[in-house]
Amino acid sequence: MPVKSDKWIRQMAVNEGMIEPFAEGKRRSGVISYGLSSYGYDLRLADEFKLVEHTEDLIVDPKSFDESVLRDISELPVIPPRSHALTRSLEYFRIPRNVIALCFGKSTYARCGIIVNVTPLEPEWEGFITMSISNTSSLPVRLYAGEGIAQVVFIGSDELCDVSYGDKKGKYQGQDKITPPKI
Repeated sequence: MPVKSDKWIRQMAVNEGMIEPFAEGKRRSGVISYGLSSYGYDLRLADEFKLVEHTEDLIVDPKSFDESVLRDISELPVIPPRSHALTRSLEYFRIPRNVIALCFGKSTYARCGIIVNVTPLEPEWEGFITMSISNTSSLPVRLYAGEGIAQVVFIGSDELCDVSYGDKKGKYQGQDKITPPKI
């Protein structure tokens, strides 16, 4: 399966609404870069963040997630040492049926101890991307809304999949905000 080029990404974003809003070319002046790159798209952080608060007597259970552990934090959040937050992309994505997309954290944040965790964007999934941002360092790290956080790489196939995320009516389809785990 070939990785899709900037020409393909531009065409799909402009003509098919695959990425909205779409930033043509790399934006770099005084910000953590975002926008179209050679073989991917650097997405931005929205201004919505939820810090996962440490509570001594609570176990995080993905089958029964207690949203009371999530605390809304400011537009320019600081992620405490050895903790994590949930956030979402500024961009809304619509993945074509013959494509899967993978998301990787940007090196600028990685060098500060930040790990960006995003599961694959399956064929015909659409929505804002919910991301788990982990601070593995022993120091607090600031995040910047409206700036780059991760790169999406699009991998295409000559064949259409038999069953897409849209066909399955997946539980995270069309998410329009930070979405905690659900069954």
